[in-house]
Amino acid sequence: MTEKKEDTTVATNRKAYHDYFIEETIEAGMALQGTEVKSLRMGLANLSDSYALIRKDEVYLFNANISPYPHGNIMNHEPLRTRKLLLHRAEIRKVIGKMMQKGYTLIPLKIYFVRGKAKVLIGLAKGKKAFDKRDTIKEKESKREVERVMKDRHR
Repeated sequence: MTEKKEDTTVATNRKAYHDYFIEETIEAGMALQGTEVKSLRMGLANLSDSYALIRKDEVYLFNANISPYPHGNIMNHEPLRTRKLLLHRAEIRKVIGKMMQKGYTLIPLKIYFVRGKAKVLIGLAKGKKAFDKRDTIKEKESKREVERVMKDRHR
């Protein structure tokens, strides 16, 4: 019997790591409709410009685009609807405590499947200034250059 490894990541928010310092990550479940799960399994999701908010001790995901299921009927879901995130009460209280600090926000980093359940990895993030973004780009370029030199040395 051959073991089949599948990449369960559906969508990632690469822009989040460029625009924010990610302090902490939390895995949350998502309350989805039937056609949303089918769309996610097809990889029809986009997390750019999405964010999470806490309202009445519940966490919601806004602006996450899950495209309509192509084989769906009139009961298909709305692509940009607000989705509830499923977290334990203690986790929500912990996040509220950290968000009381100035400048923190909740940003979804990726959507993936764990044992058939759709999960979203949300990060407690602090916004970067323009000079921070430039520093990050310089660090990446210098790491790339060092790796290139090391690769050439091994040849």
